[in-house]
Amino acid sequence: MPCPPSLPPAPAVAAPARRHWLRRAVGLWLGGPGLAALRPVQAERIDLLELAVRRTDSALVLDYQARLQLSGAVEEALRRGVPVYFAAEARLLRRRWYWRDERVARISRQWRMSYQPLTANWRLTLGGLSQVHASMAEALAVISRVAGWRLAELSQLDADVDHYLEFSLQLDTTQLPRPMQIDLGGDWKLGVERTMELR
Repeated sequence: MPCPPSLPPAPAVAAPARRHWLRRAVGLWLGGPGLAALRPVQAERIDLLELAVRRTDSALVLDYQARLQLSGAVEEALRRGVPVYFAAEARLLRRRWYWRDERVARISRQWRMSYQPLTANWRLTLGGLSQVHASMAEALAVISRVAGWRLAELSQLDADVDHYLEFSLQLDTTQLPRPMQIDLGGDWKLGVERTMELR
């Protein structure tokens, strides 16, 4: 019985040509409209919009305003019932040429933010005080803006020496449950730091 005729072998495509075709196909696919929803619209971050120190009759007070944008991982953890903590800290230092700079004052605040699924409310706790908000944006607005935060008494300042301020506002991951702290990704690195000279 005669054997059927064999088909001619397919023409070989050079490796560089295959790579070029693959890069082009992937580029077209990534640029297509169907993938737009998978791309992050805004990265998580804290933008410090205002930082000011002003004098009152008896004290030095601090005002700040920031814009907070949480990542999807942080928001998902909140909605699953994991509370997250935000910490703000300000340090007033006095310059010294003969030794390390002296800390005149240090103030800090820590907020605990949690979601209540039964009532669909957001609870924000500062010290022993709690507030309930209808949306996450409202709760973040409280953390994002502080006015008249008492930094130091005027009697603590030395008029003949330069002073400066170190300020930070960040998501405090040390307060998360232990299992979550083992392998935290970049989505949880959220914070801003500033140093400001006082004249």
